[in-house]
Amino acid sequence: MNAVSIDFPDYIADSSRYARCIEVSKRVRWEIDRDVIRDRQFDFDNKFLPDGLSLLDRSMLKSSDERRLMSQIQGRSYASIFGLVERFINAKVLELSQDHWLGDQVALEALIRFSDEELKHQELFRRIETMIAAAMPAGYRNTADPNAVAQFVLGKSTWAVLGLTCHIELFTQAHYRQSIEPDASLSALYKDVFLFHWREESQHTIIDELEWRRIDAQLPPAERDAAVDDLITLVGAVDGILQAQARADADYFSMIVPRSMTIAERELLAAETLAAYRWQYIVSGVQEPRFQRILGDLVTPAQMQRIGTALAPLMAVAQ
Repeated sequence: MNAVSIDFPDYIADSSRYARCIEVSKRVRWEIDRDVIRDRQFDFDNKFLPDGLSLLDRSMLKSSDERRLMSQIQGRSYASIFGLVERFINAKVLELSQDHWLGDQVALEALIRFSDEELKHQELFRRIETMIAAAMPAGYRNTADPNAVAQFVLGKSTWAVLGLTCHIELFTQAHYRQSIEPDASLSALYKDVFLFHWREESQHTIIDELEWRRIDAQLPPAERDAAVDDLITLVGAVDGILQAQARADADYFSMIVPRSMTIAERELLAAETLAAYRWQYIVSGVQEPRFQRILGDLVTPAQMQRIGTALAPLMAVAQ
């Protein structure tokens, strides 16, 4: 039998990072009812999303009551979209775990724990959608189907899906630390949802990077170049979801707010909402320093410029 050469230092370094994720996963483990909901309801006298995410501090809505209502609608969609993206993230994590079935069992355990936590997060977001729906007027719509989105995303290269996943899970960290955690005016339950979500996502971002770099190391240059195009396509698909949800949310607000809105006001609110959603789900992640560093390590300057050119119109509208 031919000898197999193993680069032990690199293997040990990677395995130790997976092991660290397992250790933290065990330590921060939480349950939906026991730790998050705790027999509470959402407080509709408070905002859900902070101004740093909703951008409502610069909105055409002048009334504090209207801004609070719109923050609750945006917060509902913010949670729903997380539930949606975690459908394809979990499917990809389970697929990646196959690479470790007969290999690094520490990495395998880390990925299985990742999958288990993503399933729990999906359940959490379904639960809070049910709770919010019971307290708000009928007429709200989730415009994207999670399975249809997952099928589209999973049809792209693994490199691109991991790039999108890393982008999403890094901005969840930034959103909580920079905007949600410091804002004392938010609904306590809504704030706790993203506190506990943040605690487990912190480990997921490490695994995202490890797996993205592992897959990248296997790609010939031509396949990586095609994968860059896939990543651009996926970001465009995310923007399509955001456009539809922003329009639906603005229409829902105009339907339930206790005054008549002009066509011009509805159009402006839809544009503002889309800018907020692009900031939340695209721009804040693209600008996240760790994401920029990882992506910069994996692509050529020409590929980075191609990505930047594709994203420029979305970045400009959001800002």
